[in-house]
Amino acid sequence: QVQLVESGGGLVQAGGSLRLTCAASGRPISIYTMGWFRQSPGKEREFISTWSDARTYYADSVKGRFTISRDNAKNTVYLQMNSLKPEDTAVYYCAAASGWKRGLARDEYDYWGQGTQVTVSS
Repeated sequence: QVQLVESGGGLVQAGGSLRLTCAASGRPISIYTMGWFRQSPGKEREFISTWSDARTYYADSVKGRFTISRDNAKNTVYLQMNSLKPEDTAVYYCAAASGWKRGLARDEYDYWGQGTQVTVSS
């Protein structure tokens, strides 16, 4: 199995940028569909972005502002977040799904990190 650890969250002003990092260990991420989700208080965990078999998908709410990337040599996935808005405030989670899946739904994923808090002030 694979273990995932997120980092890079923090407090940023609206319009600012952050880059989240998901460091994987135990298995190579090259064999997984990798995704990012987020959860705000009182809301369900929602899909943000996924990388599956060299294809990327984004939620409409972040399209054009967020970019997912992966470095298989470092066994790491990134989420570059630009033009941040207060509504982006949430705990952000990295996830891995065995095999190639579209990766848009939470139940497709087998492994989750502990999350990293992102707070965007207005």
